[in-house]
Amino acid sequence: MALQRMVREIGMGTDIRGADYTKAAVRALRDALWHNSLTIGAAVGQDADAMQVEVLIGVPKPDLVDKDQILAILPHGSGTVTLVEGGLEIPNDEGTNSTVIANCCAIVRLDV
Repeated sequence: MALQRMVREIGMGTDIRGADYTKAAVRALRDALWHNSLTIGAAVGQDADAMQVEVLIGVPKPDLVDKDQILAILPHGSGTVTLVEGGLEIPNDEGTNSTVIANCCAIVRLDV
């Protein structure tokens, strides 16, 4: 058997006032995952925990994101996180804070 891509979900997350890159990244993954209920595992005779989830997140400062916090919200299976420069950061008028936007793609694979 070989790993096959079964699902690809995309999401967006923000931290409006705190410039917290991890918070925006976690919210982006939640946005991607929480809008569906995957039954693909059962359809091919596999448990939900057999899923392997590849998480790709674009955020302005990837080095400031805590990967463990992202992986902690996966409801099933195992996962990997890749962080790349992307998303958007919008400074406030005073230049004292900013809004951070992160984009996410979660790819679910099963060994079928």
